[in-house]
Amino acid sequence: MSDSMSNVIDMATPWLSILSDVFLFFVGLIVLLLIVLFVRDITQTKDAVLRNYPVIGHFRYIFSSLGEFFRQYFFAMDREEMPFNRAEREWIHRASKDKGVNIAFGSTKNLSQVGTMIFENCPFPTLDEEATDIRPISIGEGYCKTPYTAKSLINISAMSFGALSRPAVQALSRGAKMAGCWYNTGEGGLSSFHLEGGADLVFQIGTAKYGVRKEDGSLSDQKLREIAAHDQVKMFEIKMSQGAKPGKGGILPADKVTEEIAKIRGIEVGKASISPNRHLDIKSVTDLLDMIQRIRSVTGKPTGFKSVIGGIQWVEELCIEINKRGISSAPDFITIDSGDGGTGAAPMTLMDHVGLPIKESLPAVVDILEKHQLRERIKVITSGKLINPVGVAWALCAGADFVNSARGFMFALGCIQSLKCNKNTCPTGITTHNSRLQRGLNPEDKSVKVANYVKQINYAVGIISHSCGVREPRGLGRQHVRIVQDNGLSVSMEQLYPSSR
Repeated sequence: MSDSMSNVIDMATPWLSILSDVFLFFVGLIVLLLIVLFVRDITQTKDAVLRNYPVIGHFRYIFSSLGEFFRQYFFAMDREEMPFNRAEREWIHRASKDKGVNIAFGSTKNLSQVGTMIFENCPFPTLDEEATDIRPISIGEGYCKTPYTAKSLINISAMSFGALSRPAVQALSRGAKMAGCWYNTGEGGLSSFHLEGGADLVFQIGTAKYGVRKEDGSLSDQKLREIAAHDQVKMFEIKMSQGAKPGKGGILPADKVTEEIAKIRGIEVGKASISPNRHLDIKSVTDLLDMIQRIRSVTGKPTGFKSVIGGIQWVEELCIEINKRGISSAPDFITIDSGDGGTGAAPMTLMDHVGLPIKESLPAVVDILEKHQLRERIKVITSGKLINPVGVAWALCAGADFVNSARGFMFALGCIQSLKCNKNTCPTGITTHNSRLQRGLNPEDKSVKVANYVKQINYAVGIISHSCGVREPRGLGRQHVRIVQDNGLSVSMEQLYPSSR
């Protein structure tokens, strides 16, 4: 062996000895930790699996936690996942990037599945040169000082600053301005981030009345006037209930109640924000109409309410009371939320089993309004998993004037459906107040994607309407869509719900 090689070996020997000692140290540390974990598991009495299978029992919980992610990326087919499958999410991701949304080699959707919507194409579809632009609709015209005229078929549903991060709110506000749609503030009050993008805003009044409350939690007329003084605030919406948790108020975990959010809402820092499960001053349809009239007279702007529909009878009672008082007493709009909504943190029992889905409640409410000759007076907004053009077109056929979406816009912001919305660990920065995670969400970039999503929805619904032979999307009616039944055959929606506008 040469002297040079011998010198190299002599120089390396001490380092090898150190590395060997470090390795043995870590091996010993791991063995010690495993022994401690073994003793802890076998002596605890709260978990039978860990007591009977110490150490290795932890793998069950690790694999269970990771299962949803492995299913999403490796095992689930394009149309299998819940609440939104890969095909739906991919359409939004491509639309928000303004990429082509065409596909090849046929649909992967099972068209014989019960509930599938099939639009009746016309043998002589509307030519491009015959088509007209989307018809704008005026809300509150003739019944309030400052009515609001809106055009976009799809708008941003209620998502508050608190539930969403600062950059997410900024991106939505800027994107809404670019797209010409409105942005509902959610029940968390009005922040500077809502305003800075210049978008039209719908101010939502939740059961805790954040942003417009007195110290005792009651509604403040003075604060209503202050909110209404912002020209961007176009309408006021009383939140009766939301799809994720009908019958339960908003839930904002303590770790999301930052000093900034607490100031906007008028609550204590670091303490969970739990709203009452209903407005304490609204316990009947007469109280609801009184509150609508109060807010409308104070603000001068269109006022309505949002509710998940369970029983239909109270909607009948509402219409009867309106006609008794006079048509001017009616809400300027009703937002119908679906029992299968889900952006908010909520108990699984409510999310899974309470409230009618929108496919049942929307046609029913529209029919009741028509029955009492209130359909033209009261505009209908709807929400609930209507994130793609087909869902929006169906809602127009059923009788809606506008569609709101929350999760659709979350996907446009980059949501990957990691199902962490109720925690402070959202990996895309959308629903977290962790500054490190928020850093990944660039408002300037994401606002463009929000605007692209709106543009693609409006455009694609136009394609459907032209295929059905109407000139613009709001010309769609129940005669234009069929619903697949349990025998595999489709039936016209007009036959299922004969009353139509």
